[in-house]
Amino acid sequence: MSEDTRDRADREGTAPSRRTVIGWGGAGLALGAAATGGAVALAGGGGSDAVPAAEAGGAVPFHGAHQAGIATPVQDRLHFAAFDVKTKDRAELIRLLQDWTRAAERMTAGHEVGDGAYGGLPEAPPDDTGEALGLKPSRLTLTIGFGPSLFDGRFGLAGRRPAALVDLPKFPGDNLDRARSDGDLCVQACADDPQVAVHAIRNLARIGFGKVAVRWSQLGFGKTSSTTPDAQTPRNLFGFKDGTRNIAGTDTARLDEHVWVSGEDARGPAAWMGGGSYLVARRIRMNVETWDRTPLAEQEDIFGRDKKEGAPVGKAGEHDEPFLKAMKPDSHVRLAHPDTNAGATILRRGYSFTDGTDGLGRLEAGLFFLAYQRDVRTGFIPVQTSLARADALNEYIQHVGSAIFAVPPGVRDKDDWWGRELFA
Repeated sequence: MSEDTRDRADREGTAPSRRTVIGWGGAGLALGAAATGGAVALAGGGGSDAVPAAEAGGAVPFHGAHQAGIATPVQDRLHFAAFDVKTKDRAELIRLLQDWTRAAERMTAGHEVGDGAYGGLPEAPPDDTGEALGLKPSRLTLTIGFGPSLFDGRFGLAGRRPAALVDLPKFPGDNLDRARSDGDLCVQACADDPQVAVHAIRNLARIGFGKVAVRWSQLGFGKTSSTTPDAQTPRNLFGFKDGTRNIAGTDTARLDEHVWVSGEDARGPAAWMGGGSYLVARRIRMNVETWDRTPLAEQEDIFGRDKKEGAPVGKAGEHDEPFLKAMKPDSHVRLAHPDTNAGATILRRGYSFTDGTDGLGRLEAGLFFLAYQRDVRTGFIPVQTSLARADALNEYIQHVGSAIFAVPPGVRDKDDWWGRELFA
C-alpha cells in the first residue's frame, strides 16, 4: 500500500491508522476483536489468547443498544465536561451532534479526527489536535447526556423532557457552586490513558467552538467503583472500599431492572429514552486532613466496614452479606443500602480527584460521584436523602457540585447519531 493510499485509508476509517498499528505492538499486529467483557483477542492468536483490555489498550465498541461507558468495565481515568449550548439554531445543534458522533466513532477506535493532525493544508488548522498520536485506544468510551436546561424551549424540545429528568432537590448540607453544576450537555470520557481521555474532550470542544462552550469539567483518577464482578473493589481517598455491591456490567437482569430505561418507562415525551439511562454527577469535597486525624475504630464505625478487607461489621469477607443492625444507625453502608431505601439501587462509576489546594494549605480533593439509574426519583434521590439526613460521614465531606442528565440510548450504526430520537 502506498503512502498516499495508507493516509487516505486512515482518514476514511477503512484501515487502522499507522499510529494505531504502532500502538498495538508493531507491524503485522492488528486488533482481531473489540473489547467484550473487558478482554480483547489479537489477530493471529486463534482467538483463544484473550488478554485484558487494559493491557492490550484495545478499543471498546462504540455502536450498540446502550451507550458505552455505563456498564463497560470501569477504566482508570476520567475527563468529564458539561457544556452550555450557545447557538440558538436547532439545525446547527443537530449538525453538531452528528459531527460529534462521527468524531467519537473515530477516537474510540483509535483514529484521528477528520483528516488528522498533520498532512493537510498548511494554511488551515488541522482537524485533530494531535496529542494522542501514537497512543493506543486505551478502552476510550464517550458517553453523552442532555441536561434539563436543554429542554427550556430554545430548540422545540420543551414537550419532550422526560418526567424522570427532574431538578434535583437541595439536600441538607449541600454547598453547591453553580459554576460547577448543571449544563445543557455532558460528555463523559473514560480511558486507561489520561491523555486519550483529555484528547477526546478537547477535540469535541474544538469541533463545537462557537456552538457550545465548556461550562465546567473534571479530571478523575483512581476509579472508586467497579462494574467487573471478579475485580478487586477500589478504594476511595479515605482508604476504604466503597461500592462492593455495585451492579456488575455482566448482570443483565439487574441492569434491566435498575439502570436501563425500559419500553414501559419510555412513553409519550420520554419515548426517545428507551435503552437510555439517567446520570447524576456530584462533586464531593473530602476533608482528608480531618479524616487523617480520626481514630481507626471511628473510621470503621463511620463506614460500617473494616479498613483492611472491607468486610461489613461482624463479617470476615468483603462480599459477605452485611447485617445492617450490627452497624451503627448512622453508618454509611447501613444508610446507603437498598434495604434501607425501599430497594433503591444505582450503578456507580465514581473517580477520585485532586485539584491543588484550597488556599488554606488543605488539599482540594475528593470524589467525583457518577451514578446511573433507570429513574432518579427511585434511585439517587431516596439514597441521598437518607445519607444527607444522618450519615456520620457528612462531618468529613461536602457536596459542592451537582448535575443531572438524560443519557440517550446507544448509536446503532454508522447512519445513527447521538440524540437522533430526541430530535426526530
